[in-house]
Amino acid sequence: MHAIFGADWQKMFALDTPLVEIFIRGTLVYLALFALLRFVVKREVGTVGIADLLVIVVIADAAQNAMAGTYTSITDGILLICTIIGWNLALDWLAFRFVAIRRVIEPHPVQLVKNGRILRRNMRKVLLTDDELMSQLRLQGVHDLADVELCCMENDGRISVVERKKEEGQTHHAPERQAS
Repeated sequence: MHAIFGADWQKMFALDTPLVEIFIRGTLVYLALFALLRFVVKREVGTVGIADLLVIVVIADAAQNAMAGTYTSITDGILLICTIIGWNLALDWLAFRFVAIRRVIEPHPVQLVKNGRILRRNMRKVLLTDDELMSQLRLQGVHDLADVELCCMENDGRISVVERKKEEGQTHHAPERQAS
């Protein structure tokens, strides 16, 4: 069989690294990267959370190492991937189950505008410029800060806007379209 395919099946599936070492390495790298991204990087990537993005990147790297031969065993790579996925599931479960852990793992929404006024200190915290904020407001159909009661950067990085209630007589109508 070896002569036909030229593969060393024993080497391909045998463990090269002790299980405990794979688990410890995977755990330390995942938790270190998670902590750095959670507490250093304040903005998230669109609707993908930091933990999800981290899992994708680290799994891709671990899988690449296993396939490219940095590990000489596919089993080592699969065990590392299982460790990373396990920690992601464990942190999600802990955040769901315990409010105190959720507060540490998931960032709080940050108010950016309150009653039509930009909160500069909070804008600096999330490294958001006025132009970026105004762009996000326009995307949600708001063209004037005075129309904003509350605007927050949510924990997933999206911007949410609560517009002020319009008084009767202040309704804005969209221009009527002419039939073609």
